[in-house]
Amino acid sequence: MNLNYRHLYYFWLVCKEGGFTRAAERLDMAVQTISAQVRELEKSLGHQLLKPAGRGVALTEAGQAAFAKADEIFQIGQSIGEHVREAATQPVQRLAVGLVDGISKQAAHALLAPVLDEPQLRLVCHEGEQGQLLAELAMHQLDLVLAGQPAPSNPNLRLASERLLAAPVQWHGPAGLVRAAEVARFPQCLNELPVLLPTAHSPLRPRLEQWFDAQGLAPRVVGEFEDSALLSLFAARGLGVFPLSAAGADDVAITRGLKLLGETPEVLDEVHAIRTRRSQHHPLVQRVMQAARAAGG
Repeated sequence: MNLNYRHLYYFWLVCKEGGFTRAAERLDMAVQTISAQVRELEKSLGHQLLKPAGRGVALTEAGQAAFAKADEIFQIGQSIGEHVREAATQPVQRLAVGLVDGISKQAAHALLAPVLDEPQLRLVCHEGEQGQLLAELAMHQLDLVLAGQPAPSNPNLRLASERLLAAPVQWHGPAGLVRAAEVARFPQCLNELPVLLPTAHSPLRPRLEQWFDAQGLAPRVVGEFEDSALLSLFAARGLGVFPLSAAGADDVAITRGLKLLGETPEVLDEVHAIRTRRSQHHPLVQRVMQAARAAGG
């Protein structure tokens, strides 16, 4: 079906003005002309949209559904001019970033912090599997991908990787679980406390598994999460203790109500910046990279 938007506009205006006569006056057109256009819309949709009601008209159920959608369409249409003027007078600095599943959201926020004060910033973040995000990066749909490991060697993609962050992992938990006795017996206390971990999709998971084996630990895992922010939320609600990159440990919004249990300097949470030859010249990408290098990532 090819929808005639002029017919839809006449119908919408009849509804907004409360009848054909007032709509005709506003458009400076004959009532019969507008009525004919609305009938054409009803024919194309296959349903009656308006019905007689006293001296005016009322919406049928189908008409109510059509009006709701038409109202969305034309409200957006009325705002286009304003958006165009804003774009013309205040150029937007757009930065599209891909976050690979399992990456620490706190660490990602810390790395992107140097550009968040850009006055005209429009930050677009996509989350997904590394292969999917790298394909979007190669097609220039993304400017930067933050991942827990470098890009695989693939000469067809022509991607460059650089490690921006290698922070030790800390363990945090709700104060009700983390008491002085547990802190004193870290890391052996992980055998007794409920533990939350990132899923196997996260590059951090095998590093933690190796560390568990080296320490002779067999923790009781009560939850696995792909989203690190969701993991910390469940931990704050009392579900268990969890590993957190030291790069995000100062984020009060994440760690409020949580207590430090211990730190594992042998396990590093890494974040790699992956970009194309073209995107590496993006001014905001350059700022992120330069800030991370200056911080000694």
